[in-house]
Amino acid sequence: MSKGYRVFTLNSSLYVVLGTGALLTITPFLWTVATSFKTPQAVFSIPPSFIPNPIYWKNYSDALVAAPIFRFLWNSFFLASVITLLNLATCSMAAYAFGRLNFRWRDPLFLAFLGTMMIPIHVTLIPNFILMKYLHFYNSYKALIIPASYSVFGTFVLRQYFMTLPRELEEAARVDGCTRIGSFVRIILPLSKPALATLGVLTFKGQWNEFLGPLIMLNDIKLFPIQVGLSFFQGQASTKWGMLMAGTTLAMLPVLLVFFIGQKYFVKSMALTGLGGR
Repeated sequence: MSKGYRVFTLNSSLYVVLGTGALLTITPFLWTVATSFKTPQAVFSIPPSFIPNPIYWKNYSDALVAAPIFRFLWNSFFLASVITLLNLATCSMAAYAFGRLNFRWRDPLFLAFLGTMMIPIHVTLIPNFILMKYLHFYNSYKALIIPASYSVFGTFVLRQYFMTLPRELEEAARVDGCTRIGSFVRIILPLSKPALATLGVLTFKGQWNEFLGPLIMLNDIKLFPIQVGLSFFQGQASTKWGMLMAGTTLAMLPVLLVFFIGQKYFVKSMALTGLGGR
């Protein structure tokens, strides 16, 4: 067996494995979209049919009438956008301090900071709720934005990326009279666009899909994000699956759009994050 044939066989096997994994990953999304176009009877047909026949557009019109879907989508977009911008600001500043500045107890403080990632989010739900209630932030976006305005994971990712940047760039800027803030704004941030874009996409996606926090902190229907608003189609006795899948399909579109816009930064960012540094 020649070397070229072995390489061809190995590459073919790898493509088959990757293709199978991709197909398994995308199948639930395709099934959701297909179900959104099925009649109520076809949703539970035996044997199940992947392709809807006939195509039932009424699920979308009924969903828009049954619940203020566009209001929910706007609420989710507003929350995800504001929290993403705040995360990029706070995480980049904290990452710069931990990765580029030298001060006493820097590394122990960073390890303690990372240790908070070990605390399950469910443990902090009740204390966070009590604090927001005490501050009179309950049933307002402040209760969702303030606790989510920083991220330990985001700080870690940006710190690792900042540490890969040559320190000579900052030293040259300091010789020319640039301050620490000037170096951060004019040198570090422009060179970190791939990492910032990646963190922005991940943060936006995470906040867009957030369900538990808004469910606990909000009581006004007008403030509900889309993930909580989809519960309108779920009752105690039955679930309107066609309308629910139609709402879910509409909820997926903005996230897919943001991902496709920022995906070109993913490979570049992940290729550099965590390599080198001191």
